[in-house]
Amino acid sequence: MAGPASLILISVFAVLTALGIPLALSITAAAIAAVLLVLPFDMALFTAAQKMLASLDSFTLLAVPFFILSGVIMNSGGIAIRLVDFAKLMAGRIPGSLAQTNIAGNMLFGAISGSAIAASTSIGGVMVPMQKREGYDPGFAAAVNIASAPTGMLIPPSTAFIIYSLVAGGASISALFLGGAVAGGLWGISMMILTGFIARRRGWPVAQGISCRDAVRVVGRAIPSLMLIVLIIGGIMLGIVTAVEASGIAVVYTLLLAFVIHRTVRLRALPGFLIETVQMTGAIMLLLAASAALSFAMAFTGIPAAVTAIIFAISDDPVMVMLIINLLLLVVGCFMDMGPAILIFTPILLPIAQKVGYDPVHFGVIMIFNLAMGTITPPVGTGLFVGASVARVKVEAAVRALAPFYLLLLALLLLITYLPWLTMWLPRHFGL
Repeated sequence: MAGPASLILISVFAVLTALGIPLALSITAAAIAAVLLVLPFDMALFTAAQKMLASLDSFTLLAVPFFILSGVIMNSGGIAIRLVDFAKLMAGRIPGSLAQTNIAGNMLFGAISGSAIAASTSIGGVMVPMQKREGYDPGFAAAVNIASAPTGMLIPPSTAFIIYSLVAGGASISALFLGGAVAGGLWGISMMILTGFIARRRGWPVAQGISCRDAVRVVGRAIPSLMLIVLIIGGIMLGIVTAVEASGIAVVYTLLLAFVIHRTVRLRALPGFLIETVQMTGAIMLLLAASAALSFAMAFTGIPAAVTAIIFAISDDPVMVMLIINLLLLVVGCFMDMGPAILIFTPILLPIAQKVGYDPVHFGVIMIFNLAMGTITPPVGTGLFVGASVARVKVEAAVRALAPFYLLLLALLLLITYLPWLTMWLPRHFGL
C-alpha cells in the first residue's frame, strides 16, 4: 500500500506544482488522491476536510499573525540604520570590521523582523556597498551578507518553530525558541570567527574607534529596538509569558516603537500593515491545513512506516540514521522552501528521530538549521539569489566565496546533531 500511495502522492504533487497550481492546493489534492486507494471519494474528501479544519483549531496559532504583524511593522519602522550603527560599535576593532558589522546587523535585524530576506536586503543594502568602497572583495561581501542572513530564522521570534511545533504534535514553542536562540547564536558567532580569520589574512581594514559620547548616542538609539529581543527571550526564559503572550507583547511594543518612540511610520500606514499580515497569515494557515490532510494521508497509507523501515534497513545506528536524515534535509532544503518542507517531512522524519532517542525539540532545531542552510544553497535558495542581487554580483561569484561558509555550517550542523547539550542546555536549564 505504501509504495503505490507514495507514487501517487509524489506524482500528483509534482504535476500540479509544475502546472503552477498553488502549493496548498497541490498538497491537498495529492493527499486526497493517495487516500482514494483505500477510501471512496466522498469519505476521502470529508475526512480530509475534517482533518484540515481541526488542525487550525489551536490557541498556539495566535502567535503566528502576531509575530508576523510585529515583523511587518519592524521592517517598515526605519530601525535598520540604528542597528547597523550599533553593530559597528560591537564590531569595533575586530579584523574585517565592516563584514563583522554586516553579520551582527543581520543577527539583530533578522531576530527582530523574523525574516532572513528582510535582513539581507535592509542590512546588506547598507553594508555591502560600504565594504566594496573599503576594498573588500565584492563576492566576499555578498557571501558574508548571504551566509549570516538566515540566523533570523533561528533566533526568536521564529515562525518556522511555531509551524514545526504544530506539525510535531505540540512540541514546546518556548523550548524551541530557546534552543533556536542558541543555534542561531552559534551560527552568527562562527561566521564572525571565520570572517575575522579571512580578513586578517587578506589585510582588510579595521574600523576606527569612536568617542564615548558617540558610543552612548549609538547605544541609546538602538536600545528601544533591541528591547524587543529582550522582552521575548527574557520573558520566556523567566517564565513570565508564554510564546503566544510574547507575540501579543511584541505587537504592542513594535506599534509603540514605530508610532511613538521612533516616529518613522504614520498612522495611515497601519491598514497596509494589517492587510500584509492577513495575506501572509492566510497563506501559512492554508499550508498548515493542507499539511494536516497530507499527514492523514501518509499515516493512513503507511508511508512513514515504510520510510522508517527503509532507513532502518540501511542502519539502526543513531549516528548513521541522523546522518541519513541530515543528508535528506539538506537536499530537500536545496529545492524546497522552508514552510512546505517542514509540513511535508516532519511527520515522516520526527518519528524516526524519536526512535533513535532524539527529543522533538532537539530535532526541531536540527531540522530548521538544515532548511535554513537550504535558503542560501543553489539551485533554488532564495536567500542566495536575493543576496547576490543586493550585492550586484553574479550568483557564481557569491557561491565561490560562500564555499568556506558552507563547510563551516556543515561542521556546525554535525555538532548540533551529535552533541544535544549544545542547543538543549538553555531549554533544560529553564525546565522546558
